[in-house]
Amino acid sequence: MTNSTSTPGVVGGRLPKSEFEKRFSSELRPPLTVQEAAVAADRCYFCHDAPCVTGCPTGIDIPMFIRQISSGMPEAAARTIFDSNILGGSCARVCPTEVLCEQVCVREPSGGGPVEIGRLQRFATDRLMEQPAHPYDRATATGRSIAIVGAGPAGLACAHRLAMKGHEVVILEARRKGGGLNEYGIAPYKVVEDFAAREINWLLGIGGIRLEKDVDPVDAAGLEQLREEFDAVFIGVGLNGVNHFALDGGNLGNVVNAVDFIADIRQSDDLAEIPVGRDVVVIGGGMTAIDAAVQCRLLGGLNVTILYRRSRDEMGASVHEQAIAAALGVNFVTDARLIRILGGGAAESIEYEVTERAGKDRIGSGQIYTLKADLVLSAIGQRLQDAPDRLALKNGRIKVSGNGRTSLSGVWAGGDCVAGGQDITVAAVAQGRDAAEDMHAALSRPAEESGR
Repeated sequence: MTNSTSTPGVVGGRLPKSEFEKRFSSELRPPLTVQEAAVAADRCYFCHDAPCVTGCPTGIDIPMFIRQISSGMPEAAARTIFDSNILGGSCARVCPTEVLCEQVCVREPSGGGPVEIGRLQRFATDRLMEQPAHPYDRATATGRSIAIVGAGPAGLACAHRLAMKGHEVVILEARRKGGGLNEYGIAPYKVVEDFAAREINWLLGIGGIRLEKDVDPVDAAGLEQLREEFDAVFIGVGLNGVNHFALDGGNLGNVVNAVDFIADIRQSDDLAEIPVGRDVVVIGGGMTAIDAAVQCRLLGGLNVTILYRRSRDEMGASVHEQAIAAALGVNFVTDARLIRILGGGAAESIEYEVTERAGKDRIGSGQIYTLKADLVLSAIGQRLQDAPDRLALKNGRIKVSGNGRTSLSGVWAGGDCVAGGQDITVAAVAQGRDAAEDMHAALSRPAEESGR
């Protein structure tokens, strides 16, 4: 027996089982057919100095791969993509293309919107990944071995590039599955049918990479041991901690961090077992807040609200993603800060105060309101937790120079765990790839020159 969307409290099974399957099997951007891809590719101007290439953190030659699709060579197009971004399949699904390559597409001012670069990328990469053989061969074995801490996008991109260069790679992953953000942190409607796991299996097909899962997180002693056992180390642990509420009611029941909430959905075998509130409030304005709010609506939450301390224009989530949430019935309360969470043992409501601008800052206006909330999701940011000692940090993340060099010789880092990143999958891939090239160059020099 299922619960109505109007049932009070935080419960599972708000919808019929068939409705869960329908809602969570539908993709945000479905794949293009052959005919649709041909039409979409034909809209490209194939610019010589294409701004879309500059807009892509991995620098994919976008006009080239679209021209190859237009010429009926999707597998060649995929090779062009993978040469720059070996996780081009997942990036085609999760990248905020609307604020990267597609935002600067010169087709936009002429009407009809930008070229659908993301969907064309998926069209090509899906076809090559369906082929039985891996498209890349390994170089002659170098005899060098590299340890990679973390099997997220940065670590995987680094591993593949190093394996291609002929090095032996061991990836140490703390969780029971690899993939990092793509496996645990991306809303299911963006990556369906266990694609993240399938992509990893495909990537490992190059050989020379061993993935060890359920490994204890690497501390300072563990890092020193890795430095002794391997010729180089790459750290790509992402942001493995979350920020918590420091206010009254922050420890009440049904006050949950949104990262764990999304991960539970991603790993669930039965979505009817995922409890969701009737009246949900998500605190935050980034992509995690949007994803969490959308998932609550899809799970049957009746009143789902995003509360953000600044304006809609200042939200970290793109306008495109905000529009998706709004179309699904998510409410937005902006220019408002959370004061406290009320309830007797578990959340029942929140109090928030309208904010006003004071120069570059925000101050309370004194206007205080109450909003029902039987489930409160915190999406107020993530942080690097338990970084190994001796690694220099900057703003709470690993400090790097050049292509990922840390303060310790022989240790590189990339992805969300490093300072100054964009905290998106495609940027992590670029950092992992570039670090691998730098590691290979260092390992190819004599020992006295390589810094080892």
